Amino acid sequence: MAEILIPFEIMLLLKSNKLNGFGLDIMRLGFNEILEISKPRIIILLVITAVTSMYAASKLVAGAAALDYWMYLHIIVAGTLASAGSSALNHFYDKDIDPKMKRTSSRPIPSGRMKESHVLIYGLVVSCVSVIYGYFALNSVSAFFIALGIFSYVIIYTVWLKRLNPSNIVIGGIAGSAAAWAGWSASTGSMDGLGFLVGFLVFVWTPSHFWCLAMKIKDEYAQAQVPMLPVVIGMQRTSKYILGNTLILLPYSLMLSAFGMGIVYTVIAAASGGLMLVYHYKLTKNPTSEFAWKAYKVTAPYLTIIFVAVALDAAFHFPLF
Repeated sequence: MAEILIPFEIMLLLKSNKLNGFGLDIMRLGFNEILEISKPRIIILLVITAVTSMYAASKLVAGAAALDYWMYLHIIVAGTLASAGSSALNHFYDKDIDPKMKRTSSRPIPSGRMKESHVLIYGLVVSCVSVIYGYFALNSVSAFFIALGIFSYVIIYTVWLKRLNPSNIVIGGIAGSAAAWAGWSASTGSMDGLGFLVGFLVFVWTPSHFWCLAMKIKDEYAQAQVPMLPVVIGMQRTSKYILGNTLILLPYSLMLSAFGMGIVYTVIAAASGGLMLVYHYKLTKNPTSEFAWKAYKVTAPYLTIIFVAVALDAAFHFPLF
């Protein structure tokens, strides 16, 4: 049933008069509201992931395209549009549960600052434009991964799994990987083994990151009846899942050294992953919302650090083997 809800709501909106004057109304919206539904922090994170991946591919892959400023501009524009559109559609679909959670109750739709129809149309238009832009400005492979990221986040995670399965964020993490793959393939025109493995870092990191946040706001998720892992299995077991996931993430990140990453990347990956491991071990000893928040703040910058390390390693490459 959930799979057809978005098309059904779109049909109702199109048949109603809610879209009358949409063009004029959307122009009256404040910049802050548009920015909020676009989730700028996620945009920045995913654009950094895409740009650093594109740069690394241009240096590490034989036959990759030589990059110019236009290529960087194109991946930034496409990535920004894709992330903003996906986030807006997430705001639209979650409009019924956002008022039940303190963290999301002040968002533009539940607070009445934006009409749901405006958020929906904005999300659909911007998402579609991102794929079209990626196709013409980058290449078809990159456009495919942009579309995959949107589909994974909006349909697989938001619509299908978020309210159904406590493993929702595990599968939803593929949306972040798609940003790295879009950047990598923008440079190479295809996807190779190293590019896939680099992008998959996002997928492996996501549960450790998001489950810490879920522990922090477990009661809010419970009130909204969203089956996040801490709600379903409790704080203690969730902390052990986080530690277990990080025990996978650390060796996985170091394994990339055997596939072409060098000393610079390996040192940074070991240090940043090791710090996460320490905090997530401590979390199992103190599985409270307060310490989960501390662990979350340690986990949050990891992705930026690791992808900057990928780019630095490509720029100053010293092979480990």
